[in-house]
Amino acid sequence: MCFALALAANAQQGPVLTDKDYQHAESFLTYGTEPFVDHGAVRPNWLPGDSFWYRALTANGSEFILVNTPKKTRSVAFDHQKLAAALSSATGQQYDASKLPFQYIRFSPDYKIVSFHVDDKAWKYDLQSNQVTPDTAKAPQATGGVEGGRRQRGQRGNYVLSPDGKRAAFIRDYNLWVRDEATKKETQLTFDGVENYGYATDNAGWKMSDAPILRWSPDSRKIATFKQDQRKVSDMYLVTTQVGKPTLKSWKYALPGDKTIAMIYRVIIDVDNAKLVALDVPADPHRATLSDDISSSGTFDDVDWSPDASQLAFVSTSRDHKDEKFRIADASTGAVREVFEEKVPTQFESGWGSINWRYLAKTNEIIWFSERDNYGHLYLYDALNGKVKNQITEGNYVVTKLLKVDEKKRELYFIADGTEPENPYFSRFYKVSFDGKHLTQLTPEDGNHVVTLSPSEDYFIDSYSKPDVPAITVFRNMDGKLITNVDKTDVSRLAATGWKPLTTFSVKAHDGVTDIYGLMYTPTNLDPNKKYPIIDYIYPGPQGGSVGGNWSFAASRGDNQALAELGFIVVQIEGTSNPWRQKSYHDMNYGNMGDNTLPDQVSGIRQLAQRFAYIDTTRVGIWGHSGGGFATACAMFRYPDFFKVGISESGNHDNRNYEDDWGERYDGLAANSNYEAQANETYAKNLKGKLMLAHGMMDNNVPPENTLLVVEALERANKDYDLVIFPNSQHGYGAYSPYMMRRRWDYFVKNLLGGTPPKEYVLKAKPDPRNNSGM
Repeated sequence: MCFALALAANAQQGPVLTDKDYQHAESFLTYGTEPFVDHGAVRPNWLPGDSFWYRALTANGSEFILVNTPKKTRSVAFDHQKLAAALSSATGQQYDASKLPFQYIRFSPDYKIVSFHVDDKAWKYDLQSNQVTPDTAKAPQATGGVEGGRRQRGQRGNYVLSPDGKRAAFIRDYNLWVRDEATKKETQLTFDGVENYGYATDNAGWKMSDAPILRWSPDSRKIATFKQDQRKVSDMYLVTTQVGKPTLKSWKYALPGDKTIAMIYRVIIDVDNAKLVALDVPADPHRATLSDDISSSGTFDDVDWSPDASQLAFVSTSRDHKDEKFRIADASTGAVREVFEEKVPTQFESGWGSINWRYLAKTNEIIWFSERDNYGHLYLYDALNGKVKNQITEGNYVVTKLLKVDEKKRELYFIADGTEPENPYFSRFYKVSFDGKHLTQLTPEDGNHVVTLSPSEDYFIDSYSKPDVPAITVFRNMDGKLITNVDKTDVSRLAATGWKPLTTFSVKAHDGVTDIYGLMYTPTNLDPNKKYPIIDYIYPGPQGGSVGGNWSFAASRGDNQALAELGFIVVQIEGTSNPWRQKSYHDMNYGNMGDNTLPDQVSGIRQLAQRFAYIDTTRVGIWGHSGGGFATACAMFRYPDFFKVGISESGNHDNRNYEDDWGERYDGLAANSNYEAQANETYAKNLKGKLMLAHGMMDNNVPPENTLLVVEALERANKDYDLVIFPNSQHGYGAYSPYMMRRRWDYFVKNLLGGTPPKEYVLKAKPDPRNNSGM
């Protein structure tokens, strides 16, 4: 009796949080911090000659900036005060120069006229006469498909524009069609497509769309695509929640170990003659070198046309991602020539964020990416005999993205990680000759560099920053020479509100040798003499970790700082077995995704507690979404004495119940790997702390049975748990995301802080008032 009373008394001693406390925390979410950030991201709108304009947000509103490349100048795009006065005169409505009612402009070729829309009415401003008049000229039609394969979305549905913008390819009744954009005439290209055996269809199981997957030839006369056979692939099912009878949703969704997975039969279509050429090669598994989808690059992955469209180079990936075959097809006959093959013991990938191989038909060469020397590097191959001519890049760094190949100068331009001592994840931009000589760094400043090439690829915009240092943006030519300074992010107004940057750190991994890196968030009113519970935000990868490659500056990262303001220390620790470093580093847990980087998380938190005395390792919480949900439940079951409170959202708790390519890529084929030993329900009986599970019941990425398997195991073991269900939500909860965030805050406040949250606080996103103007 006395013990029970003591527990009740202690519970009542915890902090009582109010709406005001939650309002303060909410102000650290993105919609609370961004309105106080000036001159943030530069989003270029390109003009002829590689000039560009962008809209900069300022303390007073916004302004339009013009970078004139031939003149090497950066200036306001027009006199905002004069335009506002002229627009006010023309419309009879008063406008503020810093709050113009539009966000998009068009320049005339001579830069003397600026066109814009206000309330769906077109206007133009003459910079010489300072007059605003109605714009009766027809706006030029935007063209897409610059690369001949990126999918566009419009009122007419999903389609892919040809490089010349004259034709759009789309799917109708499982067959491929083209539409002439000028005459609107539609032509059917294939005729034998049927359900589950159609042309260019997009279904990876965990993601799908109605848009076609294809690659136009450079001359806009041919299409490279496939006929996808899913007829015998197993179905996945979801059931809606509604008044009346539920609706059954079903689609093709293979699982690891299934006898049959989706296969693609490669074809080339002569659009002018509506002629189909089947490539003389066996069907390939629905796989690609970049990720677990065949269109993750925004177009048909792993295909590359010759400039004259007579040949198509492509790479065939094995079901388990261990075997890559480089092949070249004759576009007229469909004959296929085997060029070379690369096999790896774990899993192959061609880069991170881009596919890093190119076919150079003019010189019969291939730029190929490989991690064969433990680092991701580029190699030059002879396309005729399939032999390596030379290694192009080498050293203790990784090539992440190949951005440009200059065949005339025989130079490559690429992003590399691992060349900056401060942080191996910081990226820089380089160029090198095909023979591996003349390696040149083009972005010399410290920090993480984000590079955007101009349309001609003769210039690039470089925005460099650190997680705790705002960005500076410059404009350079491809020799690295500065053309002009562009902008500098200003957070002085944000800092005046009490905001402070996060803390970066490095600790040792669980092996005590390997350096790992992370980010830490502390309350802005931190009292170093107090003890604070710590929350570990986790995403285990293995395609990208808790920080996920985002090492640039951001005023807010999810709700990490918001949680810190409620009385916690929050960390993101980039665990081992993730990309952007050595191959051996990425493969540390190959075949055992159930490890979930948790030994690194535990080791890292303990080291941080030794470094910062205010961290209380007797009160450790953890949360994550998707793979992070898998890792969170795993932490609560396998490290029950360390992690006391966990929130597991939409977790793929048993990879036997998640899409086939994920487990088979990182764990190996089901016949060769013990999936059961990694399944969370196997260890649910070990739960000691407080665990909340959440899932959307219409989740077509990670089906909800993953969480329900854990629920059943917990009930079988007579364990208490909490469950949040979103009856009609998909993987990310959509409109219910703020509700989930609030429940997350409440759960940690109650169970980790020992406090009382305000009742049913409502999180409400607010737009940046500087963006309230029109288009």
